[in-house]
Amino acid sequence: MAMLNVNGENRDVQAEPDTPLLWVIREQIGLTGTKFGCGIAQCGACSVHINGEVMRSCSVPLSSVKPTDKIVTIEGLSPNASHPVQKAWLALDVPQCGYCQSGQIMAAAALLAKKPKPTDQDIDAAMTNICRCGTYQRIRAAVHQAAGRSNATAPADSNRG
Repeated sequence: MAMLNVNGENRDVQAEPDTPLLWVIREQIGLTGTKFGCGIAQCGACSVHINGEVMRSCSVPLSSVKPTDKIVTIEGLSPNASHPVQKAWLALDVPQCGYCQSGQIMAAAALLAKKPKPTDQDIDAAMTNICRCGTYQRIRAAVHQAAGRSNATAPADSNRG
């Protein structure tokens, strides 16, 4: 048995110590916004915040999470989608298929918490999540919009479907 603090709520979970946090979040706790992508911490679909740091939950074993660690999933980022990143994502119609977007949003929120006015280079360095639909230009524009940049507009692209 392990105790986790997920989205501000203490949860008792029962899983093997080497179980990835991703599966505990999805299967034990029932929060399915955090997605499985690659399973090797490369794509970022499973991104969550642990103590304010963006982490790839598919590579975090349950045994490495302490009861005092604060885990935030996409469901806990904002109770009503009012986080600036979520608002920007909607305003600029960032998602195409949407599968990777919860991880993208979590990565962007962590970036903006550390660097409220990131440059394009900051965004490129921090946003290492993979989007198979190629919405990177819209992601960058949405990060700028969430940061309060008035010149952030969705770039025209041919990747809209």
